[in-house]
Amino acid sequence: MKSRSFDLMNKVAVPTKSKVVLLVIDGLGGLPKEGKTELEKASTPHLDELAKKGISGMTDPVGRGVTPGSGPAHLALFGYDPLEFEIGRGALAAAGIGFELGPDDLAARINFATVDKEGKITDRRAGRISSEKNKELCLLLEKIKTEDAELFVKTVKEHRAVLIFRGAGLSDELNDSDPQVTGVPPRVVEALSAKAEKAARVVNNFLRQAEEILKEHAPANMILLRGFAQHPRLPSLEEIYRLRPAAIAAYPMYRGIARLVGMEILTTGEKIEEEFQTLKDNFHSYDFFYLHIKGSDSAGEDGDFQRKVRVIEEVDRNIPILTDLCPEAIAVTGDHSTPAVLKAHSWHAVPFLLSSPWCRPDGGERFSEEACSRGSLGRFPALEVMPLLMAHGRKLAKYGA
Repeated sequence: MKSRSFDLMNKVAVPTKSKVVLLVIDGLGGLPKEGKTELEKASTPHLDELAKKGISGMTDPVGRGVTPGSGPAHLALFGYDPLEFEIGRGALAAAGIGFELGPDDLAARINFATVDKEGKITDRRAGRISSEKNKELCLLLEKIKTEDAELFVKTVKEHRAVLIFRGAGLSDELNDSDPQVTGVPPRVVEALSAKAEKAARVVNNFLRQAEEILKEHAPANMILLRGFAQHPRLPSLEEIYRLRPAAIAAYPMYRGIARLVGMEILTTGEKIEEEFQTLKDNFHSYDFFYLHIKGSDSAGEDGDFQRKVRVIEEVDRNIPILTDLCPEAIAVTGDHSTPAVLKAHSWHAVPFLLSSPWCRPDGGERFSEEACSRGSLGRFPALEVMPLLMAHGRKLAKYGA
């Protein structure tokens, strides 16, 4: 599938030696607690300095009022219309660990979860079990035998894993077993079309056996499945924008989406400082960098307002590593909002900052929701982030005569 907007970018994009950086602080947007959001509460002198030199606004990842998942939100940031290009969480999870999906594969993301004696979900993340415990449980689940399909169960990180069925005639037109709320039992997986009836039968057979195996392994005594998907076909960033792109992400799923759009995945450490150091170490080898920070989103989902503040402040302390490299254009934003007061992704617009020698500074003094809402870019679709970055990176030629 190819979008008409890609035709335009492909016509005007020019390969240059200039560098552009997209820094994504996952779940950045928040809601006030005692009068301030997490970003407004945080001490961010370096990001504020970028704001004084740049332009700002607020983005809508998918559309006003729509709460986005991480997949569509990231696709929008990379310039792919999430209403045209859909990638299920299963495909992202598989790509994130380097599992190459074949044409007969069906993938879903696993959340290890906790259920009570009545079978109702009490914790959708099983207390964020360790990755080591996750591996132990995946080995048990991989022993399950399913009719008409080969089975793979692979660890992603903490409470997350990926499940892959391999067999002819499987379809991803299935509902999730994860209801995404607590206090209710997992949902039965049902076929959403006649061609998915075989897949529903195979998946539910697996789930019945998994429930029996896990019942003595509390807090991870259940699994929830989400985002059934088969291999997506996407044009690459190199094809669209004539870029040499690289991704720096500690969390597997974000490496996955970067890999699916054709980015080189750079080896990096778990710490924020290590991710910025990876940028510095590889700065001369690529011309587009996607740098992803996960901790802010995890803190928001856990309802930990102060931890999210601390993650944002840690990012700010490392901003000089980025600015000392003098890229032609820097964008700082989130993929979506994850307010700690909601403990979940939300529909709220996301703060956006762009700094470049070619900006017309709009007088902003801070990087915050309040300041960005008054920025010169206004409120705009996240789909416009890449054209803005490319233009300020001097990577777009004139269109037309």
